[in-house]
Amino acid sequence: METISRALGDYYQLLLKHNLLADLRPLPADFARPVSLVSCDSQVVVPGTLFLCKGAAFKPAYLADAVKRGAFAYVSEKPYPEGGSAPCIQVTDIRTAMGLLADLAYGHPSGKLNITGLTGTKGKTTAAYYIRGILDRWRQEAGEHTTALLSTIVTDDGLERRPAKLTTPEPLDLQRHLSNAVTAGCGYVTMEISSQALKYGRVIGVELACAVFLNIGEDHISPVEHPDFEDYFTSKLRIFRQANTAVVNLDCDHAGRVLEAASRCPQVVTFSQKDENAHIFAWDVEKVGEHLRFQVRTPRYTGTMELGMPGLFNVENALAAIAAAEVYGVPEEVVRDALREAAVPGRMEHYESADGQVSVIVDYAHNGMSLEALLRSARAEYPGRELTVLFGCTGGKGIDRREGMGKAAGQYADRVILTEDDPGPEEVADICAHIQRFLDLYGKTGQVIEDREEAIDRAILDCQTPAVVVLAGKGCETAQKRKHGPEPSIPDGLLAQQALRRRDEP
Repeated sequence: METISRALGDYYQLLLKHNLLADLRPLPADFARPVSLVSCDSQVVVPGTLFLCKGAAFKPAYLADAVKRGAFAYVSEKPYPEGGSAPCIQVTDIRTAMGLLADLAYGHPSGKLNITGLTGTKGKTTAAYYIRGILDRWRQEAGEHTTALLSTIVTDDGLERRPAKLTTPEPLDLQRHLSNAVTAGCGYVTMEISSQALKYGRVIGVELACAVFLNIGEDHISPVEHPDFEDYFTSKLRIFRQANTAVVNLDCDHAGRVLEAASRCPQVVTFSQKDENAHIFAWDVEKVGEHLRFQVRTPRYTGTMELGMPGLFNVENALAAIAAAEVYGVPEEVVRDALREAAVPGRMEHYESADGQVSVIVDYAHNGMSLEALLRSARAEYPGRELTVLFGCTGGKGIDRREGMGKAAGQYADRVILTEDDPGPEEVADICAHIQRFLDLYGKTGQVIEDREEAIDRAILDCQTPAVVVLAGKGCETAQKRKHGPEPSIPDGLLAQQALRRRDEP
């Protein structure tokens, strides 16, 4: 969908209103000229485009190409000779400017939608799928269009469906997706909001009907992401600046500080498994087969819920979904039915050998907090079994994950296999050696098998039965990010099934 046609002066006045103009001298520009497109991609520029110069990787050649294709003005933190005769609207902060301009270009679509935004260190994708499943069932029963989902796994806005490139899209892409959701009649959007998106203004201008704060732990701490935990946490808390209702997990670390930030919202809804004073309270959690059953009390009802996925930690995600459903007034029976059928690609996928002696769990857990919760849950749900964990860590970023995941594995696993997980610019062996430093603290030695396919084979075929094997980090992903870019790979779930079949062969 193209952006809404507005005059250049409308965009200029918006930047002026928000004190973003770096140069207030008269600009030799035709402010009455219609802007046919707002874009930061020179390859899609058409005549009448307002071009945005953004990003650390921006090259002046992009601007030259944009002008050649028909851009007649550009927004930038500094003027470029390559802009030629096109006037430069100079701003003090291109990221903030881009968020505001994108929102205006698409006609503020979030104002026409009920958007649930989720942030947290772990569980965002699972909770997002739970919420989307509840809302879809509710809408379908009313004969209405299914809802939109913007997640780490998929971007589905009602008109476009494709694998996600970013957890939270860049502003122009995000506003396009929200506009598509309006056009498709989705009514509701459930979206994950990353700390990077909040820090760098990707969601500026987006009205959130409901902002869900799941939890907080150390993650994304690196020179290219967040310099320290405080920066990471502060970025997460920004979600409440643009929300009508805050949903807060009282069981998370630093809950008091989260509640303080959430208090700026007109309404706050809390959930907990420990504090009976929470608006949404759960108790008597038990494992029934591969499902989880628990009692829940909300302001509107008290009853039994059953979650169609293993993993004790998923009760927290289910409570977040129940809380969001409470905000929207979804009936109890709709919530119950949707949670019973809940499934998330690459999250807590469960496979088992024919004799039941080997259980394999595939999960996206890719930081210390999520891996610890996963392994602790596996210990509780599969008592008396050898626990094997297979994982790696990304290269070039998220360096803190190596310590967190190494310590989690060292504390809970009987057997550790270290392998590749998007090594990027680094050598897999070097990443594994770094992780091993933290396994050493627990007297554990990780078996290094760099090829992930081979590593999964060995994790399953060489385990001591009865066993539970956890394959962590990649979930349903179909590519490995290596030195020269992404290369196709087989999802962990398929590899697990292949290995189990080989094990079951007589």
